[in-house]
Amino acid sequence: MPSISLDECARQVLETVPLVMRTVRAEMRRHRAADLSVPQFRTLTFLSRQAGASLSQVAEHIGLTLPSMSSLVEGLVERKLILRNTHSVDRRRVTLTLTARGQSVLEAAHGATQAALAKKLAALAPQDRTIVVQAMQAVHPIFEPDTYGETDR
Repeated sequence: MPSISLDECARQVLETVPLVMRTVRAEMRRHRAADLSVPQFRTLTFLSRQAGASLSQVAEHIGLTLPSMSSLVEGLVERKLILRNTHSVDRRRVTLTLTARGQSVLEAAHGATQAALAKKLAALAPQDRTIVVQAMQAVHPIFEPDTYGETDR
């Protein structure tokens, strides 16, 4: 097999990942609870990856002002989808985490999205599915965020 240049590899990632993400986002939105807005859903998703995040971290990720984010969070707290807790060390800091109910809402959307992706991927031959899995396993560690600042928006 010929060696692929780094530029060609990067070009393929740059062209393909946005197409995949567009489908993933559309499916996640399609399968979210009907009474959940997209910003609320994105907040739950962010907190599933960043448990204990602050209000300002979530606001920055979602792209809302602190007052708007505070109002959105209040609604999610009232619906028992997230918990708002005072930080154990810095009592001025509030941390946000998903409740079991919030996690359940996300898992339902995630499962339906995975099923929809599986339907699309069924068009691939078994050996091509193996290649896709191997490629995802190879690139996952180099793109996985290790701090809040490195997460994808």
